[in-house]
Amino acid sequence: MSAESIHQVAVVLAALLVLAALVCAGVRIVRGPGGPDRVVALDMLSLLGVAATGIAVVASGSAAFLDIALGVALVGFLTTVAFAGFIERGSINEEER
Repeated sequence: MSAESIHQVAVVLAALLVLAALVCAGVRIVRGPGGPDRVVALDMLSLLGVAATGIAVVASGSAAFLDIALGVALVGFLTTVAFAGFIERGSINEEER
């Protein structure tokens, strides 16, 4: 096998693993027993978005996707911090009802 074919196989394998993780995180968002579980799954989705853009960088060879990955990571972090604040205050805490 040449280096190019190994590279292509690695990119496809990484994309399939990210897709499987996206499905698992989506299931956790839908079936999560509580708000904190759904927030962790949402954080995982943002992390997987960064991973998907990283795979796009490797597959295309263009560094333009790195800015997108940075933006997705920033938005994901801020979303997680905001939801954690809501849970701490009890605004979306489902276990107290």
